[in-house]
Amino acid sequence: MHEAINFPNLGIYLEKVGQSISVFGFEIAYYGICIGLGILAGIGMAVMEARRTNQNTEDYFDMAIIGVITSIIGARVYYVIFSWDMYKNNLASIFNIRQGGLAIYGGIIAAVITMVIICRVKNLTTPLVADTVSFGLVTGQIIGRWGNFFNREAFGDYTEGLFAMQIPVDAVRDMSDITGKMSNHIIKISGVEYIQVHPTFLYELLWNLGVLIILLLYRKKKKFDGELFLLYMLGYGLGRVWIEGLRTDQLLIPGLGLPVSQVLAGVLVIVSGAVLIKKWLECSRVKKKLRLESEQ
Repeated sequence: MHEAINFPNLGIYLEKVGQSISVFGFEIAYYGICIGLGILAGIGMAVMEARRTNQNTEDYFDMAIIGVITSIIGARVYYVIFSWDMYKNNLASIFNIRQGGLAIYGGIIAAVITMVIICRVKNLTTPLVADTVSFGLVTGQIIGRWGNFFNREAFGDYTEGLFAMQIPVDAVRDMSDITGKMSNHIIKISGVEYIQVHPTFLYELLWNLGVLIILLLYRKKKKFDGELFLLYMLGYGLGRVWIEGLRTDQLLIPGLGLPVSQVLAGVLVIVSGAVLIKKWLECSRVKKKLRLESEQ
């Protein structure tokens, strides 16, 4: 397998981008390292926000221990459900996640369910915890997306745009991700065939970085608990609706043929946007009422 990855329009040529590192004879996938670093950074961000808002940080460490396990399980279950044809004849492969196959939405759903249950058990304020956790979720996504880069996956169709990425054909994780358009524009460099694609993992990474910056700038202005989490869901959903439409490895809803993550993202945008507008109007009415009462 050839290991080069190029960004020709940016003048970036990486001759050797491996997929794993050997430690004492044991191969550790960069995909797993990126996921692990994302989890640790996400926990760190959530704990820092909890400390800033005078919450008990121990609650978040407890939540992380359980949440990490349930999120990985949720991400894998989500992926397997919507990629069943890949696993139905080899059930043992379901447990092999070293080569990828984790769907972020499954992880988020599992994390939110875990958070709600722990909040009820510990009698914590769920909306406030959700605001705090949102910083960890988006940070983990930013770092974890680099795993797709090392795995040569989660890319879009052919493009000549500024961020166009070239990958050797023999390095693509799943050949079914190569579309006819890509095949028609295969590039040969020193005898090696390359596809040139949208690096959608990079688009999502940068989009999520923007979402994180917005949350950091807005957090001192929030009007109610849960607002930051709703903003995270709205911002992430908007980006995912666009980016998912570019990808060639979409997980489809059986029988409908619609990209499940794109549909779910659209639902999140509508629901979170509606709730935000409703809550903002309520806050505005309360503020106006208090102002009128103070003037009397």
